Amino acid sequence: MKKLVAVKPRVAELLEYEDSSISPNEVKIEVQFASPKHGTEVIDFRGMTPFMDEDFSEEWRMFMPREEGTTKGIVFGEFQLGNMVVGQIIEVGSEVTGFQVGETVCTYGPIRETVIVNAVDNHRLRKMPEGSKWQNAVCYDPAQFAMSGVRDANVRAGDYVVVVGLGAIGQLAIQLAKKAGASIVVGIDPLNQRRDIALRNGADICFDPTVCDVGFEVKKLTNKIGADSIIETSGNAAALQAALKGIAYGGTISYVAFGKAFPEGLNFGREAHFNNAKIVFSRAASEPNPDYPRWNRKRIEETCWELLMNGYLNCEDIIEPIVTFEKSAEAYMEFVDQHPELSIKMGIEYKK
Repeated sequence: MKKLVAVKPRVAELLEYEDSSISPNEVKIEVQFASPKHGTEVIDFRGMTPFMDEDFSEEWRMFMPREEGTTKGIVFGEFQLGNMVVGQIIEVGSEVTGFQVGETVCTYGPIRETVIVNAVDNHRLRKMPEGSKWQNAVCYDPAQFAMSGVRDANVRAGDYVVVVGLGAIGQLAIQLAKKAGASIVVGIDPLNQRRDIALRNGADICFDPTVCDVGFEVKKLTNKIGADSIIETSGNAAALQAALKGIAYGGTISYVAFGKAFPEGLNFGREAHFNNAKIVFSRAASEPNPDYPRWNRKRIEETCWELLMNGYLNCEDIIEPIVTFEKSAEAYMEFVDQHPELSIKMGIEYKK
């Protein structure tokens, strides 16, 4: 059996592992499809972290021998890669009553041939309805943060909405905003392919921030009013500055990105004060969220799963490229780490 791991920063390999037996409360899944996380997981893959100044994250330092007073050493451990998996249950523990052998399910899990998960007290182990698409299932995680960003932006019917950054979260935010009744939905991304996908799935117009003044274009498009809501998923300082320029007076910027420290140049003067912008830092996983207790993480998860499985959201265009499990190590380094502009969310297909 093989699993996809990072053996050192920026190096992925398929390594052998011995399959283990399951506990009474667990099920074993033979994985058929999988997808990594292109955001925070990649930071760890590169040996960095947004929480510390050192080059190595906590996950890496668990495996690092180091001399007293130092923070660096030789990485010799294995950091498992992966975010979501879809597969068929091949073994069920004696205490499990809600799942059966042969059912197709989706869950959080690493990229490997088999995944063992708790099936007794785990609402994140989801049954796949007949006819549902695996591409939608592996977008379960980004869909939650897209929904949280749209809700925290208070998007309403007739609004002018801008989504900055058209990765998986941004693409789903485009769809959710348009389906919520937004009058104009604008996508912002420097990559033409991502803008094309957004236009096919709900965006009315898209701008390349490298060739135009995005804030100015949004003001022109909205008859000088500006956007009622801007959902920022890129984490780029210039993008936030453009959002402050393009927001309507009293509008809301829902900041979904897990940003790094901004360089000098971000200006909270003229644009921020004149537009009286409200910035909300949005994160689906943080409790309590602004609509708690009516809305909590579990309700967000339940709603997203329903919208993904009934086809309300379309993720087929988001999952690209789709590579075989045998090629996943090379593909991870190329499409997720070295050239992220070539992929929104990489899919992995297991050929049995």
